[in-house]
Amino acid sequence: MFVHAHRVRNHEVDTQGFLFNSRYLELADVAMTEFFRDIGWPYEKLVEGGTDPSVVSAQLTFLSPARFDDDLQVTVKCRRVGTSSFQLDMSVRHDETKIADIELVYANVDAEVARSRPLPDDVAQALRDAVDGKPSKPRRE
Repeated sequence: MFVHAHRVRNHEVDTQGFLFNSRYLELADVAMTEFFRDIGWPYEKLVEGGTDPSVVSAQLTFLSPARFDDDLQVTVKCRRVGTSSFQLDMSVRHDETKIADIELVYANVDAEVARSRPLPDDVAQALRDAVDGKPSKPRRE
């Protein structure tokens, strides 16, 4: 499990003062990138090694609004690792309040031909190791 910290900025809220819905996918993208860094695969190294994750499915469940200046904690857990895909489950919290759940399925793609390809063995193993991994300290963008 990995935890990413994010403070909601003024330009991320809508006219209601809530974190705008599309920003949750941006937040999830940053959390995914930091999750990979945490398991030893900074994004540049990941891509150079043959992994280019693309979201093929996203499910967001909004439970409570986040507001300007809220400190959010995004917990990232790898739920499943397949041959060419993996699933990350994210929970967004502010203090004790659960804000949202995000489930993302990624496929490893070959961008030149726009097709999926198998995950490199070492990346797949790092993801499998993270399925039952220990929590790490929150990181802020």
